[in-house]
Amino acid sequence: MYKLVLLLVTVGLISSCKKPVSFEYRDMKNFKVSNWGFDRSTVSLDLVYFNPNNFEIDLKNVNCDVYLENNFVGKFTLDTLMHIQKHSEFSLPASMEVDMKNVFKNTLNVLFNKEVLVGAKGSTRVGKSGLFINMPFNYEGKHKVDLF
Repeated sequence: MYKLVLLLVTVGLISSCKKPVSFEYRDMKNFKVSNWGFDRSTVSLDLVYFNPNNFEIDLKNVNCDVYLENNFVGKFTLDTLMHIQKHSEFSLPASMEVDMKNVFKNTLNVLFNKEVLVGAKGSTRVGKSGLFINMPFNYEGKHKVDLF
């Protein structure tokens, strides 16, 4: 009898857990370039996302490659625990070293088009109640750039 009750409770807990839906990208804020260099520069910014899930979720890790006009420019990692409310916007502080050779390749395109294709491909570790899963993500979008 004890095993049957334990089995039913376990099945009930597993079936009540919904797989999280990916976060929705909203905006990029506080863009700053520091440590300018011809080979590498440091870029920091805040990425604003929305949690569309009907439950609070914990974000434990982000690891992704960043692309500018389909050219690899850097790797972003965030290794911290963030608690995110359900149906809410949140900001991820991002800082990374950028390969300036690949950025310079796109300078003419930015000057003439005023838009640049930004991409990010990677994974994040999300969960609730101490249970975490890896969720892959792939983002690509045009962003307006005002140099002057």
